[in-house]
Amino acid sequence: MHSVAVLALDGVIPFDLSAPIDTFGRARLPDGREPYRIKVCAARDEVPAGLFTISAPYGLDALAEADTIIVPGVADLPRELPPEVAEALCDAAANGTRIASICVGAFVLAATGLLDGLRATTHWYAAGELAERYPKVEVDPNVLYVDNGQFLTAAGAAAALDMCLHMIRRDYGSAVAAHAARMSVMPLEREGGQAQFIVHDLPPAPAGTALEPLLAWLEDNCGQDLTLARMAARAGMSTRTLNRRFREQTGTTPMRWLHRARVRRAQYLLETTTYPVERIAAQTGFGSPTAFREQFRRVVGTSPQAYRRAFREK
Repeated sequence: MHSVAVLALDGVIPFDLSAPIDTFGRARLPDGREPYRIKVCAARDEVPAGLFTISAPYGLDALAEADTIIVPGVADLPRELPPEVAEALCDAAANGTRIASICVGAFVLAATGLLDGLRATTHWYAAGELAERYPKVEVDPNVLYVDNGQFLTAAGAAAALDMCLHMIRRDYGSAVAAHAARMSVMPLEREGGQAQFIVHDLPPAPAGTALEPLLAWLEDNCGQDLTLARMAARAGMSTRTLNRRFREQTGTTPMRWLHRARVRRAQYLLETTTYPVERIAAQTGFGSPTAFREQFRRVVGTSPQAYRRAFREK
């Protein structure tokens, strides 16, 4: 099993602490086994976390045994770390352990010097201060997360989910990550200026809603020639009602949801097959390889061929 140590420092932000615990904890291998063993570690037995206190079952020595260390954000941005914490993180890094920060947890990593010379991100409101305090760190406030290989940094709280799913995908592949995303009920639609390799999950509809059967059908049939009128007929609604229901229940439009479904299917085929781009474009419902490349780059931030090279070589 892959060991994940979540470091709880004084003033740890509860959501930042729980997000990786929950996301890695929900991951399952195809045979149902749990791929991760998760430990909450701290420098002392009890850690203040705002409105409550956390009892940490493991000490800093557990960091030396971890394959991955997660550093959540803390309420007071540290300028200096307790020497034993800094030493434990630096020793783990020297041994090749993967270390990832969440939100303002980037200040903790930066204080150790581990981010010097690297690109990193943090919550947008703290990005300026991170850059000012640690000028050797290249701070990018416009992305959900940054993956430097051994060191990763995530932006705000919700971006922790994206980063954790990305790490699950690196470790065990897209199918395991997709299952973890469904179990975690990811945020609706994440668009913006980020151009990183992330799992572009479909905006979900709450279980039991009127759209749930239609969304399942669309995902299964995304390779077909699907028009808005055909979707509406399948759902037994007018196109106007379908558009309104989609906005209400998924936060996006039917066609945009369909494009995302097609891109996700294309990502899977690029990772798991050697099919040429032309065949993948046809199987995923895009009208032409050119249209496929344009839509894929718009959603994923890179070309299909570059995406395939990045993930088939891992």
